Amino acid sequence: MKTKHLMSAAVSALVAGGVASSAAAEDLTLCWAAWDPANALVELSKDFEAKSGHDMSFEFVPWPNFADRMLNELNSGGQLCDLMIGDSQWIGAGAENGHYVKLNGFFDANGITMDDFIPATVTGYSEWPKNTPNYWALPAFGDVVGWTYRKDWFERPEIQAEFKEKYGRDLAVPASLEELKDIAQFFQGRDIDGTTVYGAAIYTERGSEGITMGVTNALYNYGFLYENPDKPYDLEGFVNSDGAVAGLEFYKELYDTATPPGSSNWYMGENIDAYKSGQVALQMNFAFIWPGVEADPNVGGGKSGYFPNPAGPSGQFAQLGGQGISVVAYSEKQEAALEYIQWFAQPEIQSRWWELGGYSALKAVVEDPGFAASQPYAQTFLDSMAIVKDFWAEPAYADLLLPMQERVHNFVIAGEGTAKEALDGLVRDWTEVFEDEGKL
Repeated sequence: MKTKHLMSAAVSALVAGGVASSAAAEDLTLCWAAWDPANALVELSKDFEAKSGHDMSFEFVPWPNFADRMLNELNSGGQLCDLMIGDSQWIGAGAENGHYVKLNGFFDANGITMDDFIPATVTGYSEWPKNTPNYWALPAFGDVVGWTYRKDWFERPEIQAEFKEKYGRDLAVPASLEELKDIAQFFQGRDIDGTTVYGAAIYTERGSEGITMGVTNALYNYGFLYENPDKPYDLEGFVNSDGAVAGLEFYKELYDTATPPGSSNWYMGENIDAYKSGQVALQMNFAFIWPGVEADPNVGGGKSGYFPNPAGPSGQFAQLGGQGISVVAYSEKQEAALEYIQWFAQPEIQSRWWELGGYSALKAVVEDPGFAASQPYAQTFLDSMAIVKDFWAEPAYADLLLPMQERVHNFVIAGEGTAKEALDGLVRDWTEVFEDEGKL
């Protein structure tokens, strides 16, 4: 009851007086992952400190430990975090388990409308239940899996000529996943400037979420669906459809024939390192890495290019990343935390966020006539955010993620069984979770 009382008092005060009228300066702690965008947010937040009088502290946790650390914090009702930039998949648990403050009344009172944000980010980061106007976060960081490639290698005349002789087409940004595989296989084991290079760095990590965030970029485009569109939690024939099986087989072939030796447990950091050190021609990774690529002396300055996840036989989709920013329901500083949300939502702050390397989800920023030309990767970001899908955002998200990590890794990396057996097993695992949740 204390939490509900605090939430009501905070929202009532804001509705009555507006966020600028916070009575006293308070120290706020914002919790997020430890990565480059977090450093940009620290810089951005200096403006909030100057204007509000509140001091900001930050608790940043490396991605491999982020979910365990922060979900434990929420589940225990801890008061470390006043603001949480939680992963998109946490929104169901954040809402249903009472971890996040519902923001509808605050948004209405302060002129913040979700119509001003990229629709996919509202659905992905803010809504629960999905596709209903119930908001538990403000879209904070738009992100999506895309591809980085060695444009300078692609443009070498001798490489172009050899590729065209072998494949009968120009070496260029791939229009399909099959073309991407051809390119990755073409570069696999190739000598470039006296160094042996490899095709592609892809997500293979098992311990947290890595291989799931990678394999879905093939599964979606080959026909995998999380459930029957007409019957929630009906999985048979959708999770393990013939197309889904073909997508999983594609990902395994890409791993087996076109990735660096020793890349059996790679995620964001390992892929960045492999690409920047000149080991691979292609890199799968979330879009957040692109500012760092451009700034890198080895691969930046026009040496790299960017493209959205290519189409497969059943369409073109990409795995959504990114996060929304929420007020933690256990915080005793909710009024000040809501001030931060209002400040962060301002168009001029969102524009500055993009300039610093953050990925704004505000339409006023991304639909500005100059946006697409503002960075070499800006158009790819826009194109990618238009094709996103996301993993389950159910309250039982973690129980759904673990078996997918295990089933997919065992098949793709360890070579155990068949793709059909892996996905059939996943149907059984997920069905059991939903039965335990009372949804079947």
